[in-house]
Amino acid sequence: MFEYFYHEILRKTIISFGTLFNGITIKHTDSDDNTTSVIKVPLAYGPTQKFLARLEQSPNLNKSVQMTLPRMSFEFIGMTYDPSRKVTTTQTFLAGSSADKSVEKKTYMPVPYNMQFELAIMTKLNDDALQMVEQIVPYFQPAYSVTVDLVESLGEKRDIPVILDNITMTDDYEGDFSTRRVLLYTLRFTAKTYLFGPVSTASNDIIKKVAIGYIAADSSSADSRTGGRDLTYSVTPRATKNYDGDIATNLTNDISLADAYIEVNDATNIPENTYIVIDNEELYVDKKTGNKLTVLRGQDGTTAVGHVAGANVGKITADDNLLIETGDNFGFDVSWD
Repeated sequence: MFEYFYHEILRKTIISFGTLFNGITIKHTDSDDNTTSVIKVPLAYGPTQKFLARLEQSPNLNKSVQMTLPRMSFEFIGMTYDPSRKVTTTQTFLAGSSADKSVEKKTYMPVPYNMQFELAIMTKLNDDALQMVEQIVPYFQPAYSVTVDLVESLGEKRDIPVILDNITMTDDYEGDFSTRRVLLYTLRFTAKTYLFGPVSTASNDIIKKVAIGYIAADSSSADSRTGGRDLTYSVTPRATKNYDGDIATNLTNDISLADAYIEVNDATNIPENTYIVIDNEELYVDKKTGNKLTVLRGQDGTTAVGHVAGANVGKITADDNLLIETGDNFGFDVSWD
């Protein structure tokens, strides 16, 4: 059932969350409102208790080496399944390989999970903490989206909403006068990410022919299982583009989008019951009289438009059928036996 795979989705989401708060600064001013210092607040990954323990174990303010404030820390604290974003578990999607169009990568739809984070703001001065909180909160209303490359092999990038759930503040006044004071603001967030399963690679060759055999019942028979006849329905892919760039001739005159008759310089290489392409429009040649063609406009989903004299008239041949690319919305030739 299980196989090894690792897309690093959780790791990428944690890193992306941390980068949101990597450039916060605070300023200190004097009584004349002149800026005396600008501090870029350091950010580290780890539980808040570790940083607080380090402060408590080095309470002497006169020591030359100690952990400085302000600072921030963040931690991934848990994850839960999100049923509100659930999709069909058996549904898959494909991503083509740029190197070989016949090779595609397939995976099942991702599973939605919510990742919970805590961001701790530790300061000595309350104004420092307020500056930091005020630089963060306005971006979350209540969510801020960050783009994460979830599965690199598929090129699957998604916007992950990061929601600010709540903010709490603690200030411990216990201890003597020399005890270092720490103001602690705790911001809790939820990141709505997706987890993907293994990616499989398979060669998806283009189907060149499909044949289906079945028995058509005789409607006059009381028993539909008797009195029937064997039928075979077969389909063969037909190109709808001039892949090889074969130019058969050129238009003699301008044509409008409503013209059903066109004239070309030389119709020798354009037989009846074939398809031609002028610019991006596909046409079906119904009849030919000399260099005049009776055509059906806008075939296979293309749009009939006007064309000018001298425009290239391309011909769709059997050679183009061999060049059909993956994803081509090609037509079908149908036969009944």
